[in-house]
Amino acid sequence: MPKKIRVLIAKPGLDGHDRGAKVVARALRDAGMEVIYTGLHQTPEQIVETAIQEDVDHIGLSLLSGAHMTLIPRVLELMKTNNMEDVTLSAGGIIPDEEAEMLKAQGVVGVYGPGTPTQEIVDFIKNTVKRK
Repeated sequence: MPKKIRVLIAKPGLDGHDRGAKVVARALRDAGMEVIYTGLHQTPEQIVETAIQEDVDHIGLSLLSGAHMTLIPRVLELMKTNNMEDVTLSAGGIIPDEEAEMLKAQGVVGVYGPGTPTQEIVDFIKNTVKRK
């Protein structure tokens, strides 16, 4: 039996709106993935530490606060420092297209805005994650 994809869904920073993150987490769970949801107000350090402890295949960050150009690069930096090259990272929320492209250039594999069908996110993760 193939190993289930393990996904960490996290809300970095001070953003207090988590409905979208919970909707995505449920869709991933319903698609057969193991989902760990960290809850609100996580630091990049807490997110990466949880990802290591939980041995995840993918990290999904949800940001609506406008701090994505600070928080996401910090998570990527910590992932690199901790030799997490086999873990992919995506982001969702209010991220302008130009900044989404900048984040992808830094290593984010996918960026999803409001209204993205959850099946699109599920399919992307299934096709992107490298199984350990």
